[in-house]
Amino acid sequence: MIIYSGTPQLETDRLILGKFELTDTQDAFTNWLSDEKVSDNRISPAHKNVSQTVERITKIVSDYENENCCYWAIKLKSNRDLIGEIDLYNFDHATENCEISYSLGYKWWNQGYGTEALRAVVEFGFRYMNIHKISGAHNIDNPASGRIMKKVGMVQEGVIRHMIRNSKKQYKDCAVWGILLEDYLQQNESEKNYIVNME
Repeated sequence: MIIYSGTPQLETDRLILGKFELTDTQDAFTNWLSDEKVSDNRISPAHKNVSQTVERITKIVSDYENENCCYWAIKLKSNRDLIGEIDLYNFDHATENCEISYSLGYKWWNQGYGTEALRAVVEFGFRYMNIHKISGAHNIDNPASGRIMKKVGMVQEGVIRHMIRNSKKQYKDCAVWGILLEDYLQQNESEKNYIVNME
């Protein structure tokens, strides 16, 4: 059975993953939601004005009332800069499986932050929520996302042709990745925790 506990604050070596607040709206808009370099890898188009971001962040904040909302803002521990988002979603009670997605602002790509955030949320999903399998996907034009998934122990399970239509209405083939609880526990026998603090 999946054990829900909402969106607790997760702290890693360099990051704090916590709930979005309405005051995060401008930074979310500036740092990734308005950036086409990021939106090219998403289904939703880049935001043209901050009112779109207000609507999006307001919905996320409202969803925190539900215990199955697992949606984190990713902030740097050093200066509290908001650099991205990561969430667990599409929970299936029959299989106890779910999916994961994440986005980082372009300024913070290739610095290991995506891997660090993903490791923490995967650890949370398996060790605290009793998830059976976590899956994720990325369009094949974005292999860096696949490298992040591979680093946390996920395995590529195939490619689905025209799985999504991106923000520019282009069909994209997507690589699908997954990791099972049993695989995660085997890979992490030492019980090394990437989450250094949880509130």
